[in-house]
Amino acid sequence: MVQILIKGAQVLTLEGAEGFRPQPLDLLISGDRIERIGPSLPLPESATLHDARGKLIIPGLVNAHLHSSEMFFRGRYERMALETWLNYAYPFFAAEPVGLRLLYLRSMLVAIESVRSGVTMISDDFFDPPHHDIERLGTVFQAYGDIGIRANVSSGLMNLPYLDTMAFGREVVPPEVQAQLDFPLLAARDYAAYCDQAFRHLHGSHDGRLRFMLAPSGPQRCSPDLMLACKDMAEAHAVPYHTHVLETRVQAVTGTRAFGGSLVKYMDELGLLWPGCTMAHAVWVTEEDIARMGAASVSVSHNAIANLKLGSGLCPVRKLLEAGVNVGLGTDGASSNDTMRVFDVMRVSALAQTLHGDRPESWLSAAEALTAATVGGAKAALLGDKTGSITPGKKADLTFLGLTAGTAFTPLSDAVRQLVYCENGSSVTDVMIDGTFVLRADRLTRIDEGALLEEIRDHMAAFLARHAEVEKANAPLLGYFAEIRQRCIDAA
Repeated sequence: MVQILIKGAQVLTLEGAEGFRPQPLDLLISGDRIERIGPSLPLPESATLHDARGKLIIPGLVNAHLHSSEMFFRGRYERMALETWLNYAYPFFAAEPVGLRLLYLRSMLVAIESVRSGVTMISDDFFDPPHHDIERLGTVFQAYGDIGIRANVSSGLMNLPYLDTMAFGREVVPPEVQAQLDFPLLAARDYAAYCDQAFRHLHGSHDGRLRFMLAPSGPQRCSPDLMLACKDMAEAHAVPYHTHVLETRVQAVTGTRAFGGSLVKYMDELGLLWPGCTMAHAVWVTEEDIARMGAASVSVSHNAIANLKLGSGLCPVRKLLEAGVNVGLGTDGASSNDTMRVFDVMRVSALAQTLHGDRPESWLSAAEALTAATVGGAKAALLGDKTGSITPGKKADLTFLGLTAGTAFTPLSDAVRQLVYCENGSSVTDVMIDGTFVLRADRLTRIDEGALLEEIRDHMAAFLARHAEVEKANAPLLGYFAEIRQRCIDAA
């Protein structure tokens, strides 16, 4: 078994109160796990010494919710609400799935940016309409396996007609357009058969780092039999049931009109609230919703930047935490956020919560934001026993930051606050996942980063030219969905 002794660093273990103060600790890594932590550990005879003087080591960051499908659309849209933006980022007309090589490169771009910014674990709600294809899903797994990142990957699905998933859809959209939007949809039994393939062929691959998770798109978008089948599979395989809940006001109004109450209440009545459930967003939750979520010990991925960019609102994080809801942080996709940097999300999450209350003591602290980006995200991924903190027995998923690599830690006043308010990932020098350096001295060790980025750039002119035609084909829909949104605002 390979052993590495890391000496000379300041370490934030995030275990107990002491874990939020940097301490001069050595770390003995045995294989893929942390074996010992302590000051002045002796160098075992068979171990390699890694000098980390001048470094701050923290648990690897966890991105609790993203969509790799958007990675080539970064910087393309602004001043669009979710309901109109979806027509471009997830278009109805004229779109074709990217080829396998571009799919690999797109996934790799997500992973490169993630690792370079200190992220060791991602939850990718991969959405690849119109088909669910095990070869395409395997291509995503291969990219993440090649770079060495830890990931939960889904194959997201909605199986109800799109216009029936939002209030006023059938009233606003003309019948002739409705006919074009009512595509054939996958039955629950067919999706379950596909998921069985994924569990047999992909789940637990690449030394166990990569797992398949269940991701029915949302309670208003999926049939009850599909959601219950997904829950059964999630429980059987101990993976998350990862879904979107109450992201926008439209969804809140839709729940009331379609189910006679909140979407959270609807999920609870179906038996879909339990600790394996991770809700992305949870912006428009009520006090009753929060109580139900806390009683069930669900997790929420708070995606502050994406929610703000799309004008969706702001998740009430303090109320969730007080109710016992576990909170992680997610970037969401690169079209609604524009980066995979969890450092950015930490900063915005902490600052934006001031809008939820006049009492400063109710605002989110830097320690709470860092916890959400590590421990909370790991728990949401159902990996809290394996990653999220620097603890003996857990996986050696570590992020190293140079204390003199830039200006973020000069002067060093409070490491946790400076990680959240001053750092953006530029000080990350090394990243270890499963006891292996995947980034060392600012170089990705398992891939040829330069060649891959050059290949991506070579494809982009043609890809974006094709996507511009897709945007033209879908542009006539924008007015309908803007009107649906406005009707929901007026009805709320």
